[in-house]
Amino acid sequence: MRIKSQADFFSGVMFTAVGGAFAIGATTYNIGDGARMGPGYFPLMLGILLAILGALVMFQSLVVETADGDPIGKWAWKPLFFVIAANLAFGVLLGGLPSVGVPAMGMIIAIYALTIISSLAGEHFKLRDVLVLSTILAAGSYVAFIWALKLQIQVWPTFVSG
Repeated sequence: MRIKSQADFFSGVMFTAVGGAFAIGATTYNIGDGARMGPGYFPLMLGILLAILGALVMFQSLVVETADGDPIGKWAWKPLFFVIAANLAFGVLLGGLPSVGVPAMGMIIAIYALTIISSLAGEHFKLRDVLVLSTILAAGSYVAFIWALKLQIQVWPTFVSG
């Protein structure tokens, strides 16, 4: 069979590989069953679903004809860097790095950093718009995780909250 859409084929390969890896990794946890789900049930089902969707996308790329073969373009290095950096900054700011002496800064600061850094990946950056979005995300996260779900997440840095 000939690949008729390179972009769809390789994105299907990526979805299938990531879904398969998650499904295999989830088997190390207790799966349970539909009535009594264990901690591995949801990642296993999500991984299987992602792998199936990837297989469907790969099949479609082999069957459906595209005009120019839909070639894969260049790597978008700038967005890739900023999205990965934003996620790393979020993790470090939320939980800290005690081995290096970086304290946890809390959920609000981590959300602001995540939003600001990840918005640098786009073509247009307006600080005012990003700060509005950060505020909405921080308030929504506070309402959802702290107030509604009552999760024990550090909201502010210890030097602010005491």
